[in-house]
Amino acid sequence: MKNRLTELLHIEHPIIQAGMSWASSSPALPAAVSNAGGLGVLAAGPMYPDKFAEALDQLKGMTDKPYAVNIPLYRPHIEEILEVMLDRRVPVVVASQGGPRQHLPRFRTIGSKWIHVVSTLEHALKAEAAGADALVVVGAEAGGHPPVNGVSTLVTVRQVLRQVSIPVIAGGGVADGWGIAALLALGAEGVQLGTRFLMTNEATVHANYKAAVQKAQAADVVLVGARSLPIRMLRNRFAQSIFDAESHQVDQSAYEDVFKSSSLRQAALEGDIEWGKVEAGQSAGLVDAVQPAAVVMQELIAELDCATRRLADMASEAVPA
Repeated sequence: MKNRLTELLHIEHPIIQAGMSWASSSPALPAAVSNAGGLGVLAAGPMYPDKFAEALDQLKGMTDKPYAVNIPLYRPHIEEILEVMLDRRVPVVVASQGGPRQHLPRFRTIGSKWIHVVSTLEHALKAEAAGADALVVVGAEAGGHPPVNGVSTLVTVRQVLRQVSIPVIAGGGVADGWGIAALLALGAEGVQLGTRFLMTNEATVHANYKAAVQKAQAADVVLVGARSLPIRMLRNRFAQSIFDAESHQVDQSAYEDVFKSSSLRQAALEGDIEWGKVEAGQSAGLVDAVQPAAVVMQELIAELDCATRRLADMASEAVPA
């Protein structure tokens, strides 16, 4: 399958592995996805500059295919991280939580492509105006930090597609090739999957975390922290403590204390799935196994082929009015 995005990124399939702190903060997962023809993404968010440089060097030794680095632009040591990326000539930047305008010129000089993550039409238009090459547009079903407005992927992506001209990568609520086909039919030129790739052998999160996601149904994934920085995660004792704080209408300072008492690291590295932030998307309800990333890619491609062939067959069998 070829389109503007596959040509822009020099990838075989319009499948992007989401940058997930801890899960893809080591090179194993992004290397496996890139080697299988998708775009693997190294998550720099929780990494110190020296460890990030080591991981990038390892990643470059594990694949000769295009790969990306996901970086939240608000994070500490951002300039040091960006300098490492420039020095290693990272081919694709997937940036979020900050404006791209001040950083883009430096990456243009080394030929990097810049993809910006947005969740609203307003931010999509700003990123396009700033010079982004493509957008990742996520809807409310997504794990991590989805839009607080609750608007679904189908509506958000379509709204953006009607007003931007650069390629759009859709994300949120997708775990198989059928979902990929749906979003491509919607007009997206690529699809980002997080939770499905979280559930791979190469994802570097605790076994307890994977087991909890594997067990979860879609309704077990809730939006937590409406008065802070909301996250979509599995319902657990920490989530309930936030809901209790909301129902009791505690003051903002006390609310923030409860919210900050837990972390993703606590769940992802330490395996505390009761009090840690077990981030996942609603598509957890569609994932029931932990597999090698290469197998996941094979299944996604086969399912996408089945879905597109089904649509083509339906069109060819249509009887003219």
